[in-house]
Amino acid sequence: MEPKQIEKVWHSGLKCEQCAIRNLVLFADFDKDDFELIHRPINEFEMGVGDTLYSQGDASEAVFTLRSGLVKLVSYLADGSIRIVRIIKAGDVVGLEALDNKQYLHHAIILEKASFCRIPVSQIKMLEEHSPHLSKQLTARWQRVISDADVWLSQLSCGFAKQRVAYLLLYLAEGNEAGECYLPTRQDIGAILAVTTETASRVIAEFKRLGIVKLLSQHKVLLDKKGLLNLCEND
Repeated sequence: MEPKQIEKVWHSGLKCEQCAIRNLVLFADFDKDDFELIHRPINEFEMGVGDTLYSQGDASEAVFTLRSGLVKLVSYLADGSIRIVRIIKAGDVVGLEALDNKQYLHHAIILEKASFCRIPVSQIKMLEEHSPHLSKQLTARWQRVISDADVWLSQLSCGFAKQRVAYLLLYLAEGNEAGECYLPTRQDIGAILAVTTETASRVIAEFKRLGIVKLLSQHKVLLDKKGLLNLCEND
């Protein structure tokens, strides 16, 4: 390996050790010996709102840790309609299917300005062979995908429109003690919940009138979590 390449890789490992969200990401349990196994650089980069990280059918050569921002995973259906199958939040891993597939399964589109770490699949497979810590984290990431899928099926696909929108907002506000969260466009709400744009607009307007959603900016709201939970349980 060239000296410059060695230095680049070493700095990648050092950055991972010092990462501000390390407890949330794929290398959370790594120790010094684990980081010394990294032989290829972990690239950091940013993308803006509306940019595409990868498209459905693209060759899958890497997975991505989302350091900040939000990403939506979009599927285009045979009838030309779209469904948003998941929203990726900070600390989540995007493109995990790259470990078992040759192609990405969705379009990954940026909702909020995002920063990523790109981890080559070849690097992950090598680390998986030598580090039990990585295997543990990969299992945890797959479990998170399964748990999110359960939420998508049980709470966001069933019930009245108001309940679905309420559950979606509560899901997006998870981890934020103040109750702030990203507010998707009405079109995106429709694509997530399988409701019309008009229905999504009507429900959000009603939530504002009730005071359980307060608009802070175009895509940022403050939630009355108790009010939304009561609505979900009693509507």
